[in-house]
Amino acid sequence: MHNNHETTSEKELKKAVLIVAAFAAFLTPFLGSSVNLALPSIGKDLGASAIELGWVISSFILSSAIFLIPFGRLADIVGRKKVFSAGLLLFTLSTTIIIFSRSFAFLIVMRICQGISSAMIFGTSLAIITSVFEPGERGRAMGINVTAVYLGLSAGPVIGGFLTQYLGWRSIFAFLLPFGIASLVLIKVKIKDEWADSRTDRFDTAGSIFYAISLFSLIYGFSILPSVTGWILILSGIILGTLFFLYEKKTDNPVFDIRLMLQNKVFAFSGIAALIHYSATSATGFFISLYLQYLKGFDARTAGFIMISQPVMMALLSPLAGRLSDRYNPGVIASYGMGLTAAGLVMLCFVNEESHLIIIVSLLVIMGVGFGLFSSPNSNAIMSSVEKSHFGVASGVVGTMRMAGQMFSMGIAMMLISVYLGKEQINPANYSRLLAGMRTGFIIFSVLSVLGIFASLARNNGISSKLQD
Repeated sequence: MHNNHETTSEKELKKAVLIVAAFAAFLTPFLGSSVNLALPSIGKDLGASAIELGWVISSFILSSAIFLIPFGRLADIVGRKKVFSAGLLLFTLSTTIIIFSRSFAFLIVMRICQGISSAMIFGTSLAIITSVFEPGERGRAMGINVTAVYLGLSAGPVIGGFLTQYLGWRSIFAFLLPFGIASLVLIKVKIKDEWADSRTDRFDTAGSIFYAISLFSLIYGFSILPSVTGWILILSGIILGTLFFLYEKKTDNPVFDIRLMLQNKVFAFSGIAALIHYSATSATGFFISLYLQYLKGFDARTAGFIMISQPVMMALLSPLAGRLSDRYNPGVIASYGMGLTAAGLVMLCFVNEESHLIIIVSLLVIMGVGFGLFSSPNSNAIMSSVEKSHFGVASGVVGTMRMAGQMFSMGIAMMLISVYLGKEQINPANYSRLLAGMRTGFIIFSVLSVLGIFASLARNNGISSKLQD
C-alpha cells in the first residue's frame, strides 16, 4: 500500500535492518542447537557429568533471560542500534575466547558472557524491525526474522554435528566468528539511523537489579530441584518477584511497565502463551539428542540429520504464518499451532527403545508445523499491541518469554535427570531410567501445552478489536 512512495534509502535501510536482524536471530539458536549435540564431546574433553553438561546450555539461557528486559528498556532510552551493536561486539569477543577454554569453569563463564550479549542483541532486534516496518508489512518482516531463528535451529545440529565429529567442539564457535564480524561491518556501513523513543526517561536501575535477582533465584532454584536449596531459592524468587511487581507499579520510569500486563489483554495473554509454548517444547531437543545418541547409538552427525526435521518445518512455515498474521487474527493462527504442538508431545510420551525412526521423525515434523504456525503470529500480536515508546520492552518480553520458557524446560529436564540418574554418567546400565525420565518429561510438557492452548485463545477477542482500530 505505502510501498510505492518509499525512497531508495528507505528500501536500503529496511534491507540492511532485515539482514542484520536475521544474522542476530540466527546466532543464538544455532549456538544452542549445535552445542546440544557437542555435549557428549565437551563432557569427554573437560570431564563433566550429565548434570554439569546441562549447565553448558543453562548458563547461557539464564544470563540471557535475566538481562533481556533491562537491555530492551535501556535501548528505548539510549538507542536501539547502540545496544544492539555493543551486544554483537561482546558476542564476537566472547565467542573468540571460548575457542581457547581449557577448563569447564572457564567455559561456563564465557557462556554467561555470550548469554549477556545475546540479551543485548535479542532485546533490541524485534524493536528495530518494528521501528522500521509499518504495521501492514510487519508480519512479513517478522516471518523472515523467525525463519532465521529456525534456520539457526536446523543448521545447528547438522553443521554442529559435522564440525564436532571432524574438527572438535571448539570449531562450532570458530564457525560463527565471520557472521559476527560481517554483521558489525554492515551496521557501521549501512545503518545510520538511531531509534530511541523514550530518550527523556531515566533508566530504572533499582528495578533492574530487583528483576535480575528474583528471576535468577526462581530459575536457578528450579534447575537444582528437588534439593532444599532449590525450594528456598524458588520461594525467595516468588517473594522478590512480588516486591518487584509492587515497586514497578509505583515508580515513574519502570524497567518493565506493569500496566502493559494489567491493562493490555492481548499483550499479557500472548506473553503467557509464548512462555508456556517454550516451556513445553525447548527441552525436547535435549532429550531426543540423548535418546538418539545413547539409546539408538547414532553418532552426533546422524543425530543432527534426524533432528533437523523439526526446525526445517518451522523455517518453511514461518514466513507464510507471518504473512497470514498481517491479514487474519494472529491469535487464532497461533492457537492452531499450539494445538498441533500439544498433539506431537502427547504422542512422544509413548516412545520407547524399540520405536521406529519414522515415528520419531513424524512427531518432530508435527511439532515443527505447530511451532511454525505459533511463533511469528504470536510475536506480531505482542509487538502490534504496544505504543512506539515500549517497542524495546515488548521486544525484551518476547525474548524473555522464550528464554525463561527454555530455562524452565531445561530445568524440568535436569530435575528429572537428577531424580532418575542422580550424578551418574549416562551408561547402558541406566538407559531404562533415562527413558523413564524422558517419558515423565514429555507427560509434563503435554499437560503444559494443553494449558497453553487456553492462554492463546483467551486473548483472541482482544486482538480482533485491536485490528479494527
